[in-house]
Amino acid sequence: MEPFKQQFQVIWADLDPNAHMRHTAYNDYAAQVRVGLFDELSLPLAELVASGYGPVLFHEDTTFKREVFMNERITVDCAAVAFRKDLKIWKFRQQVWKQNGELACVIIATGAFMSLKERKVVVPPQKIIDMLEKIPKTEDFGWME
Repeated sequence: MEPFKQQFQVIWADLDPNAHMRHTAYNDYAAQVRVGLFDELSLPLAELVASGYGPVLFHEDTTFKREVFMNERITVDCAAVAFRKDLKIWKFRQQVWKQNGELACVIIATGAFMSLKERKVVVPPQKIIDMLEKIPKTEDFGWME
């Protein structure tokens, strides 16, 4: 299954003093795509929060490969690389592609859903599990222990 994708245009606020996209902007776009994916799968962030759950990150590993410049169009994708068997923890691979097709960045994000009432990570309710099961998976998808 193809990864979920969204396109963006790099804006002035995304730049650093070297006139290329600042390192944290890559992660900001990746977060936006994860939220967009949840929305696409009929579980928008507002509905998640209203139901008492929210996504939380444990770790983001970002590898930069090419510079991205102002006004460049980028495509950011998202696919699951692993789930814990109870779907309590997820790991996504996201790639940032330059408009010329070059890979600019790879982000591996590991996270979960937390109960906003209990303030702890929990096995998500069935509605979230159903959404997670629909997420596109990478060709090397595997299960975590």
